[in-house]
Order: sequence, then structure tokens, then C-alpha cells
Amino acid sequence: MSLQGHNTLLWAILAGALGGIFSGWYFGDAMLSIEWLGTLFLDALKMTIVPLIVAAIISGVTSMGDVRKLGRVGGLTIFYYASTTALAVLIGLVIVNLIQPGSGITELSSTIPDEVTTLETASFTNIILSLVTPSLIASGAELDLLPIIVFCLFFAAALTTVGEKGKVVISFFDGLNEVMMKLVIWLMYLAPIGIFSLISARLGAAGGGEAFWNEISAVGWYCIAVLLGLFIHFLLLITILHLFSQKGIAYLKSMMRALLTAFGTASSSATLPITMECAIEGGVDKRAVKFVLPLGATINMDGTALYEAVAVMFIAQAYGIHMGITEQMIIFITATLAAIGAAGIPQAGLVTMVIVLTAVNLPLEGIGMLLAVDWFLDRFRTTVNVWGDSVGTAVIERVIPD
Repeated sequence: MSLQGHNTLLWAILAGALGGIFSGWYFGDAMLSIEWLGTLFLDALKMTIVPLIVAAIISGVTSMGDVRKLGRVGGLTIFYYASTTALAVLIGLVIVNLIQPGSGITELSSTIPDEVTTLETASFTNIILSLVTPSLIASGAELDLLPIIVFCLFFAAALTTVGEKGKVVISFFDGLNEVMMKLVIWLMYLAPIGIFSLISARLGAAGGGEAFWNEISAVGWYCIAVLLGLFIHFLLLITILHLFSQKGIAYLKSMMRALLTAFGTASSSATLPITMECAIEGGVDKRAVKFVLPLGATINMDGTALYEAVAVMFIAQAYGIHMGITEQMIIFITATLAAIGAAGIPQAGLVTMVIVLTAVNLPLEGIGMLLAVDWFLDRFRTTVNVWGDSVGTAVIERVIPD
């Protein structure tokens, strides 16, 4: 695709997103009739995720040569993502303490939402067990990516040790990676209508503009706190990009199609194929893209971690429960670790929030106040998640061995 084609597609996606907001706002549930178009686009993206991740990781790891180099790059990647997640939680805590969005809330939830009561209990043992799977096919069907990534890392490491016999296998996965990236480019032509349908239908499901405005007004300061924190973290990531990589603001422009897709789909996993394509177009080493981005899309949740720190403090403020330095340190540590470690657990966003609320003895009923606007804020935090993954790839690129 030419540069002119990229720019045209970017504007088309932006028009689709804005058109979706306008249509969902004014036409309400009438837009549910085109929801299937968005579902078609989203499922098409998800269909490419597993083969793309398998091919990309195996191709990327084997291209590094000596398997011993993988440990250093992997360690730095995890350290970087853990650091930015911790920064995101810290920003969230500062913002929520300054704004105090929960103060003055009078309509408190008295029941635990069904979405929470049906969750399986998460523990450190569950998180460790989620690293492996008895069936890769079952994990692929559920888009449970973490055990697939772990398997591919070890598979690729083993491939580098078998000499000539491994070269045929490596060539196969190199070719598969190229084919999958070509499929992603084709799918991008569906993005404008897909994103239009997803956004308009979701806003329509909320009852249209007036109904949505009433929902968001009830917790308006909470939404402002989350969005302000996400915006500050987004700017911080741009600063990190300038300081620790050779990429400039042009890299942000190259990632815009991925960021708009993340906003439209509210899924960093579904956006991953497009994120990889945009990062390569932005000039990032393909080996870094193949290894770092799949890992980041699985364990890096900057936006989610920030959101949950604000949400937990909001619930405490709404119920009039004081959170001192000790309790906020627990929130900081728990939110950071939960966001990184719960990647392989179904409904990870709710699971991690339950983990943090339980750690500081806050009522789970408080989640009920947030669910009405969760789908809206989810789009912004997913966009920040994807941007964080992209910046991490540009930063880690500098330590990839020649």
C-alpha cells in the first residue's frame, strides 16, 4: 500500500469513527441493525490473531540467532512494560486524589453485579497455571494468547538448536508471517465500515445520545478523572518515545490506524495484527515487532491499570471509606501486578478490579456504579494500551542484537 493509500485509509477510518459516534448518538437503537457488519470485521481480525502470533514469534525469535540473546531482550521487555504500567497506576492515583470524583455520590449500588458474581476466583496460582495449557487448540479457540506465546517462545528456542533440520521449519514460519501480514493489509480496507458499525451499534445499545449522556453525567467527574489520567499517560509515552528511541512524532502518525482501530474495537488483541503492520511501516525492526508486540498486547495494560486505580479510589470515596498511604500503596502494588499477571484469565479487566478491591477490603457492590460507562471508557484505555505496546516496541528495538 502506498503512502497516499495509507493516508486515504487513515482519513476513511477517522470518518468511520466520527460517523459512528454521530449515528449512534442521534439514531439510537436503530443502528443495532448494522451491528453485524462490525462483528464481521472484528471476527475477521480475530481470525488472523493466532496464526499471526505463532508465525511472528517463531520467525522473530529464530531471526535473533543465538537463543541466549532472547533472555536479555525478553527480560528488558517485561521490565519496560512493568515500569510503564506502574507509572500509569501512579498517575491514576495522583489524579483521583486531586479531583476526588467519588465525593458527594449519593446513589450507591447495594448489590454485586452478576458479571462479578459469576467470575472465578483469581489467585497467584491461577496466574502461574495460565502460562501453560493442556490444549493449544482450545486456547486458540478462546483467544487465550498467553500460553500460546509461551509455547511459541520455547518452540522457537528449540528450533535454533537443531541446526540444518530446523531451517526448513523456520523458512515455513517466515513465509507464513509474510502471508498473514498481507491478509492484514487486505482486512484494513474493511476498517472504516467495521469501526463505524461497532461504534454506532454500541452507542445505540446504550439508548442513543440522550440516554448515554444521562448515564455518563451520573459519574461525570469519575469519567473526567479517568480520561485526564489516560491523556497524561499518553503524553508521557510520547516523551519516553523521544528519550529512549530514535522515533519521533512521525511514529505516532504511522500508528494512527491502529489507535483508531483500538478505539473502535475496544480490543488490543483484535487490533494486534494492525498494530504490527503499522509498527513495521513506522520503521521498527521487524524482529522487535514480531517478538515485543505480541507479548505487549498480552501483558501490557497501562490504560487498564490506570483505569482500575481510579475506579477503586472512586468506589472508596463514594462509600466514604478513607484510603491512607498504606492502603494506596496496596492499590498501587496490586493494580500493577494484577494488570501484568492476569492476562491469561478470562474477563481480565473485571478480575483485576475484584483483586484490587478485595486487597483493600472495599465493597464489590461499587462496581455496579461503573458498568454503565465502562464500555465507553474501555475504548480510551484500550487505545492507550495499544499505544503503550507500540512505544515499547520502538524502545526495545534498540537492544535487539544485530
